Amino acid sequence: MRHSPEMSDSGDASGSWWKTPLLHRVARLREREDQVFLILALVIGALTGLAVVAFIVLTERMGMRLYPIGGAPWRRLLFPVVGSLGIGYLLFRYFPYARGSGVPQTKAALFAREGRITLRTVLGKFFCTSATLASGIPLGREGPSVQVGAGIASVLGRLLGLRTEQVKKLIPVGAAAAIAAAFNTPLAAVLFALEEIVGDLHAPVIGAVVLASATAWMVLRVSLGDHPLFKVPQYRLVHPVEFAAYAVLGVAGGLVSVAFTKLLLGMRQRFLRFPQKTLWFQPLAGGLLAGLLGWFVPQVLGVGYGYVGDALNGNMAFKMMLLLVVLKLFAVTTSYASGNAGGIFGPSLFIGAMLGGSVGTVAHHWFPAYTATPGAYALVGMGAVFAGIVRAPMTSVLMIFEMTQDYAVIVPLMTANLVSLFIASRLQHEPVYEALAVQDGIHLPTAETRQRHGRRQVVRVMQTANQLLPADITLQEALERVRQSELRTWLVMDRRGVIGVVNLPTLEREAAEGAARVLGEVVGKGTFPHVHPDQGLELALERMGANEIEVLPVVSRADVHKLEGILTLRDVLDSYGVSPRDRA
Repeated sequence: MRHSPEMSDSGDASGSWWKTPLLHRVARLREREDQVFLILALVIGALTGLAVVAFIVLTERMGMRLYPIGGAPWRRLLFPVVGSLGIGYLLFRYFPYARGSGVPQTKAALFAREGRITLRTVLGKFFCTSATLASGIPLGREGPSVQVGAGIASVLGRLLGLRTEQVKKLIPVGAAAAIAAAFNTPLAAVLFALEEIVGDLHAPVIGAVVLASATAWMVLRVSLGDHPLFKVPQYRLVHPVEFAAYAVLGVAGGLVSVAFTKLLLGMRQRFLRFPQKTLWFQPLAGGLLAGLLGWFVPQVLGVGYGYVGDALNGNMAFKMMLLLVVLKLFAVTTSYASGNAGGIFGPSLFIGAMLGGSVGTVAHHWFPAYTATPGAYALVGMGAVFAGIVRAPMTSVLMIFEMTQDYAVIVPLMTANLVSLFIASRLQHEPVYEALAVQDGIHLPTAETRQRHGRRQVVRVMQTANQLLPADITLQEALERVRQSELRTWLVMDRRGVIGVVNLPTLEREAAEGAARVLGEVVGKGTFPHVHPDQGLELALERMGANEIEVLPVVSRADVHKLEGILTLRDVLDSYGVSPRDRA
């Protein structure tokens, strides 16, 4: 399922009856795309703000009714189990692209799917995530809000008939509006859209991003009032020695971030290996664990921002905070890895607050004259774990500042964030969103790839693939075909698409151990060397040399098995002006 492109979603077919009349009416507006773009930013901000407000109301009010703190324990077990099972079926049957956080899917739409997020996915993400979180699954609503906001932007842009490049520029606009409304932090929302979604702080869409963020923020304040996400007391730095304690908190935050990321990715990889037919009830694993933990510790269930407020104000016991760090870690990773709809923004803030409160309690107990109250450390802990998991340190600092409107916490926060980010990036090289996308067969471009425009690209040299080996033939048959060809490297295909690359020496070695074996048993067990159309030829040469092959498959970023062409060593050398005589 994860290999079928979202573009094929029948719920948003390009020939829908409701689109054609509108496209004719706005034909003149296409000539004024710049003006339309700014107007769209306002509309996207307003619609996304309303969607996030509805998210907040639905998840909080329904959750309070379904599993209240003073209610019977069986309710805290029943609703997460029933909710995860029911929503799991809906995600499997009707909304396959509404699983998970929403941030990787948003980045995939921007960089690999031509800015396309379907209306079906937007609706499915909203309703499935609302029901999932309201039933007590301990995931966050901010990541799904990002996909909903980006989806609203994508649908409106395509509905107006904007060019693909303009539609892609609307994706960060919707993402910024979602974060501004979800956290009540318009400045941090702008920075997140540029830092994490686009990956370029100097992106030309900054004006529209600011406009949409401010609009969504205004909608939130008009709808729910001028209330910060967390009410916290004013903090102050008690003594310069306290920076050592914040550095220790940064170390703890980095280690917890790494544990969270590795546990999440490891568990999710195991769930992805199960048969496709089990996909609809896999979310039950997360719901069952959350329900069992919630039976004994109700604070595990739901987003839990109320308990974060208790930790920030010093109203939570040390043992409970330490216990919640561990329980929430396992409940969140299992819920996400098993396929429930929800994000990791909120959980990272929750775990960070509990971790910071625990470290602060110990520090204040041993050094009361030199350290602040545990609430200050809970606040800094939120930023440290968020920076370590999401890898958006500047967004983290600005977000906490906007939440508290207290400048005194900035320097301790930057200290802990820097330490946490350093440790997390050293122990877990690949950021969590990029790693999640890779698990789904989506390879997002790196910052270096996006910034290097003037080089020789694969797309200019690649050619149509015409010599392919089916995965179901024997090694002996494959060996005979390769020996009869000028090429010594061939691509192996199965029903999913390309699954690997094999060269003549490998075939001869494997055939010597058993020529009757099927080729698919030897190739396709893991990742395989490949390039994407927007990558450079120097990278292709490097991968050819590292794998001792003369042909590389050129695959889609949205689906690593979707073959778009091949790149041969001869083509690469010809593009550099190296003739056969020169090579001889």
